[in-house]
Order: sequence, then C-alpha cells, then structure tokens
Amino acid sequence: MNDYKLEPVSSHIAPWAPARDASRQIAVMMSGGVDSSVTAHLLREQGWDVLGLTMRIPAVCRTDKRGCCGADAAYVCAQLNLPHYFVDVAVPFNELIIDRFRAEYRRGRTPNPCADCNTFLKFMLIWDLAERQFGIRNLATGHYADVVHTPHGPRLRRGRNHAKDQSYFLYGIPLRRLGDFVLPLAHLTKNEVRDIARQIGIGVAEKPESMELCFAGEGNYRAALLDGDRPGDLLDIRGTVIGTHKGIAHYTLGQRRGLRYAAGEPVYVAGIDAEHNTVTLGTRDEISYRTITAGQVNVLIPEQTRPGQTLFGKLRSYGPPHECKITRFDNGLLTARFQEPQFAPCPGQKLVLYNADEEIAAGGTIEAFE
Repeated sequence: MNDYKLEPVSSHIAPWAPARDASRQIAVMMSGGVDSSVTAHLLREQGWDVLGLTMRIPAVCRTDKRGCCGADAAYVCAQLNLPHYFVDVAVPFNELIIDRFRAEYRRGRTPNPCADCNTFLKFMLIWDLAERQFGIRNLATGHYADVVHTPHGPRLRRGRNHAKDQSYFLYGIPLRRLGDFVLPLAHLTKNEVRDIARQIGIGVAEKPESMELCFAGEGNYRAALLDGDRPGDLLDIRGTVIGTHKGIAHYTLGQRRGLRYAAGEPVYVAGIDAEHNTVTLGTRDEISYRTITAGQVNVLIPEQTRPGQTLFGKLRSYGPPHECKITRFDNGLLTARFQEPQFAPCPGQKLVLYNADEEIAAGGTIEAFE
C-alpha cells in the first residue's frame, strides 16, 4: 500500500491529553451519526480515554439531513468534552475506494466499497495513524457486531440483533488487530441507541440513517460512476438478443427491477459482459449456484478454514448464513460448496464464512461460481 502521509487536525482547542495508560486509551471512528456518537459516550462511561477521529472524504456534501463533512462529529465531541480530530483521506479514498469502485463496475462486477473502506482505510491507514500520532492501539466503531475474547483468542461475532448485524462488513480486520477492536453496540438495538442519545441530549439523536454511499451524497450511487452508460445488447440465457440495455453500470447480478423486458416468468440479471457490453437475463434457478470461490481472503480463525470444514456463508450483508463446506483453500483462493443453491453470487461482492457460534472464520472477494 502506498505511503500516504496523513495528518490529524484538531477541531477543538483542547488537544489529546490522556489521563490513563495505553490500555485504557481508545480512538473512535466518528461519522457524525447516532451510532458512533453513542459509541464514544459509552466508552467514556466505561472509563476509557476517548479520542474522536473523523475521515474527511471526497463527497457530494449536503447540509440538509446529515450535516456536512463531519461537522456533527466535531459538535458531538464538543458536547461530550472529548478531543476530536479530522483526517483528510481524500487521496487514499480516491485511489483505494472510488477508483476501485468505478473499475469494478467497468468490468461488470459488483463492488462493496463499505467493506473495502473498513479494510483499507479504518483498519489500516487510520489505525496506523492513531498508533503513530497518539500512541493509541485500541480502536472502536459504531457497528452492530461483537468481539468476544475466548481461550483460543479473540473472535468477531454477529451482533445480538441479526436484522441489524454488520459483521459482514468487518471481516477484513487483520487478525493481529482483532484483540484491540471494541464494539460497544454489540448487544443494543437501534432504538436503544437512539434512547441513549436522547437521554444524554446529543443533537444527533434523531438524525436519519443513510442508506447511500458516503461519497455519492444522498443521491443515486451511479452519480459516482464516470462511464458505463453506453447502451448495448440485452440477451437471454442462450445468448439470443432480446432487447437493449441502457449501460452496464445500471445493472448488478440478481437485479429484477428496471430491466425493461417483459417475460412470461420473473427474470433477473444473470450476467454482465463488460468487454462485449452485454447484459444477460435468466430465471432464478438459472442464476443460482452451489460452489463459490473467493480471493483476497482474510482469515480470522485459521484452524477452521481447512478443506472439509463445515461453515455457514453469506454472499450479502442481509439474510442468514447458509451451510456450506470448504472444498479448497490454496494459492489465495477459497472455494465453498453450499448445501443449497445460492441466488445470484456477484463477482466483486464478499463471501463471509461463519462458524456454528456465529464467529467469522474468513472472508474474501467473490471471483467465480458454478
């Protein structure tokens, strides 16, 4: 990874001046939302010296619903009397997240920039910065997931509220960092978090939750794409031309809406060929597969990622994990065969594998399926 020269800039007069030793010092990634704000409050109440860190990213800023560029995060830290720093990550964010996002769509793949942001920015660049500049080795975020400490080492586990669980996006944390990762919202619901925010009187208690990409503002994520709007042939599963698509950037595998094609039964995007600028449609059965191969694998429980191991995999952040068995793990590629066919695996998305205790064993980027 490039040697990005990141420098923190304080948003308050008071600098970081911890009163406790390093074991009770922690940096909190703060976006200005209610989750990270309550995270900072809870950690302070638990006796931590808390430092708020906010990434300044290249974004389509708006000031109506979500505030702008982390101003809410700085304001909350001022309310809580916590030091707060901005970190300008525009250069690495452009190179590692936005450029990657655009390149993946140009290839007809479906990227997951939120998981990549956690892996490459928060868990690497920002965490390194916290250690280098402030001597802080512990990091916290407002994700709904859990870190449990077992006799066999730390484990990253699904949060109590499965409907809100965000562990899928965190699989890329380096194993060496996991023991210093803190997730205070593991056993809370969103409503409970908002109740805490109301009780302590912070201004973001009613702030709406964003479901959009941070760097695309509140608009459609395709605003962040530079190309992919060139129309091309729409094909059926046999390769017959059945219509015209409006540009491959407008489609993802498994998509049903907006296809502009009427068939006798429901059809979905079955394939995207960026080289030939075609989009293929198929039925649900035609785009469901049992065997999924992932690359760029991050392992959190090495002894549970051997061939023959039974685990439970997720191809998307939502929904329950499904039973599968590892059939191969070598040369950086992990292959899992599912007990039941999985609908529309998407190259570029993530395969995350859990054990029976809902702990992440490994995860990687989907490359192939059959």
